[in-house]
Amino acid sequence: MDKSFDPKSIEQTQYERWEAANIFAPPESGEANYCILLPPPNVTGTLHMGHAFQHTLMDTLIRYRRMHGDRTLWQGGTDHAGIATQMVVERQLAAEGKSRHDLGREDFLKAVWEWKHESGGTITRQMRRLGDSVDWSRERFTMDDGLSEAVREVFVRLHDEGLIYRGKRLVNWDPVLHTALSDLEVLSEEESGHLWHFRYPLADGSGHLTVATTRPETMLGDTAVAVHPEDERYRHLIGKTIRLPLVGREIPIIADDYVEAEFGSGCVKITPAHDFNDYAMGQRHDLPVINILTIDACLNENVPEAYQGLDRYEARKRVVADLEAEGLLEKIDDHKLMVPRGDRSGTVVEPYLTDQWYVKAGPLAEPAIKAVEDGRIRFVPENWSKTYFEWMRNIEDWCISRQIWWGHRIPAWYDADGNVYVGRSEDEVREKHGLGAEVALEQDEDVLDTWFSSALWPFSTLGWPQETQELRDFYPTSVLVTGFDIIFFWVARMIMMGEHFMGDVPFREVYVTGLIRDSEGQKMSKSKGNVIDPIDLIDGISIDDLVAKRTRGLMQPQMAKKIEKTTRKAFPDGFPAFGTDALRFTLAALATTGRDIKFDLGRIEGYRNFCNKLWNASRFVLMNVEGQDCSAAADTAEQRTLADRWILDRLAATAETATQQLDAYRFDLAAQTLYEFTWHDYCDWYLELTKPVLNNDATPEAVKRATRHTLVTVLEALLRLLHPVMPFITEAIWTSVKPHAGIDDDIEFLVQRPWPAQDAFPRDTAATAELDWVKDFITGLRRIRAEMDIAPGKPLPVLVKNWSEADQERYTRHRGLLEFLAKPESVTWLDADDEAPESAMALVDEMQLLIPLAGLIDKDAELARLDKEIGKLDKNLEQSAKRLSNESFVDRAPAEVVQKERDRVAEMQATRDQLAGQRERIRAM
Repeated sequence: MDKSFDPKSIEQTQYERWEAANIFAPPESGEANYCILLPPPNVTGTLHMGHAFQHTLMDTLIRYRRMHGDRTLWQGGTDHAGIATQMVVERQLAAEGKSRHDLGREDFLKAVWEWKHESGGTITRQMRRLGDSVDWSRERFTMDDGLSEAVREVFVRLHDEGLIYRGKRLVNWDPVLHTALSDLEVLSEEESGHLWHFRYPLADGSGHLTVATTRPETMLGDTAVAVHPEDERYRHLIGKTIRLPLVGREIPIIADDYVEAEFGSGCVKITPAHDFNDYAMGQRHDLPVINILTIDACLNENVPEAYQGLDRYEARKRVVADLEAEGLLEKIDDHKLMVPRGDRSGTVVEPYLTDQWYVKAGPLAEPAIKAVEDGRIRFVPENWSKTYFEWMRNIEDWCISRQIWWGHRIPAWYDADGNVYVGRSEDEVREKHGLGAEVALEQDEDVLDTWFSSALWPFSTLGWPQETQELRDFYPTSVLVTGFDIIFFWVARMIMMGEHFMGDVPFREVYVTGLIRDSEGQKMSKSKGNVIDPIDLIDGISIDDLVAKRTRGLMQPQMAKKIEKTTRKAFPDGFPAFGTDALRFTLAALATTGRDIKFDLGRIEGYRNFCNKLWNASRFVLMNVEGQDCSAAADTAEQRTLADRWILDRLAATAETATQQLDAYRFDLAAQTLYEFTWHDYCDWYLELTKPVLNNDATPEAVKRATRHTLVTVLEALLRLLHPVMPFITEAIWTSVKPHAGIDDDIEFLVQRPWPAQDAFPRDTAATAELDWVKDFITGLRRIRAEMDIAPGKPLPVLVKNWSEADQERYTRHRGLLEFLAKPESVTWLDADDEAPESAMALVDEMQLLIPLAGLIDKDAELARLDKEIGKLDKNLEQSAKRLSNESFVDRAPAEVVQKERDRVAEMQATRDQLAGQRERIRAM
């Protein structure tokens, strides 16, 4: 092993060895079949921290179950990401002064496929960097021939069953991309706007009603004004009509419980074609639906001629000005409102009435709801099932068509009269409906929503509609690891499709993760400068390179300056190279069930140190077993020292706890258990406890052999326990450890070794209790040294009070260890009546260890040092107190920042109290 741990020198080479050996593919036999589906990332994308988090958890489970002897399959692949991918290629064309319409559909799709083959593998390369043990031989793409066949088959069957239909309804419309969007593709954020109050005259001339709107231009498409049926102010007007300003059309005054009488004037304008709530109200009251917009969000022929052809915002200005000129503008208020924007184009999305294809969701939802109710699918944490039920029991029909070119083209054809025919191909349509060659057919121009093909992922990736062996072996899959934000958009739809086409659920459990946030609890975003690319953490990056990376390609100088400023503020030093294992262990350690994750660079730095600790400990073991006999002889168990028996007992307990925690998806507790055992039990204690055995010429060779055997046995088992979370460093160390560990099989890789069973190591609770006494004795003296700033090598006179015969016997048995590690100058056992001088004290159970301070420290120098430390703390405490007493700070700062400051104050106060107590003890000397 190299002297120091260098992740770069082992990670890529190690992964190439695994992949070349094809060890990620399921073996021919095993204890059970275990399968996880990778939520397919967009082929356009790159890994972000959310990916790194979820992939770490999935890979941990896959490696863990593989080591249990299961036939594991991590089914990977990517999504064609319809709109996102089309936009990437369209931008490239725009840079050449072209559009997709210049190329035509066929050539444009060729260009997209070329881009996919050249640039679409970025995320799979990054997955390898993360150590993902995906079966790459089975990698799938949602536009593959096999998956495309599955998409056509599902569409045709659902249509034949009456569960897919074409209809005119309101959708989210992107006027830049000219396509309908799903709710997930629409981002709504609060923005500053206005609320305009207009007077709508009563048709009989008896007065007016005042309505308020944030979108004045839509009033040209109003078909009613609504009031609450119990509102005394307007009850007498229900059924009368309004003369719509600027248009002259008479529209009714209707009553509906949806109206909030207390909001504004209590009167609401109803525009069914351009508002989802208005559309629902229009359906209830049989109102006309008047579309006033084109696909570009300009006003069409359904408005007065003066407004036709105007952009929606230009029309807004004109409408407001004209209403003001007629004396119908009552007032304008500043107003905060939620504005929906397309996540790709950034433009404001319009509710728009158009012909689209829909899935009738109700019949599919019923069995999907029952699958969770009867426990065939379990959510972890369980509370997410409530969210699932809430969505599913209020489900609406699903709009599945998109007006773009990249994607699965809808398998429907039209004749000249507009009749529609659905089939797997045009030939099938002609044969099925008796249409000869003389009947011209045109295929539907639309493609299917990306979520449609993704909903089939659990069975289409395994070969459906063909009856494959993989489908029989691995469907239903074992667990789905995903974020809460796509429970409805993806998880629910997979369950619906799986139940309908496979007659069974697609997975048995759904482990729902939280979001990755920054150390202050804020959502990561480019504008805040707190986004972290996991590859940058693995490889390291300077602040200048980080800024250059983030601002590259930005067209707006102002945006580039903003991102540079926020990035330099958030990460002034860039990132050192932490390596993959440190990142993975950090993410696992933070994975508290279902909660959002605060990612702190301090944690990953700590776990990089953990990697170094493990590496150095392994080098120590190898140096002590190299060329030595460390085999298990017949008398090994009898020759084990107390420390040997203790560490094996702790190993068994650790294996048991880690197994229980991973089975329960408590990655954080499993990581904590393994960290504590590795750092404290094995490295800090056991390795130190072996030194007086191995370095003492008087130690019998059989005892040394037993200790060497224990050293390497525990290390080899520890590497197996850590492997699912930290695959690279453990594999690299295991390669060196294997020759000394008595492993005589032909297994080449640690990833193929069995998970350590707790009963493989002897339990010895008596040894643990005995060694705990030894540790407390040593720790007590070390703590006194640290508190009193006494040099580690300076021998200490120890007085013992309140002791028992068992304490004396233990001291006698382990005197060599205690003298080697605690370095007492002398040990004096005081009787109950003996007086002790002023001493520092440590407890071992009820026994008191007393260290007389006279002569050990320079009293004046120590008091001066303590006064200086306390003075520094007092100054910091005063500054923090002022900050926390500042109402502006407490009220305006994020709650996480305020709490962090309070925690810091509590920590500083505890330290001050400890130092003050120490000062008083020294003054009393």
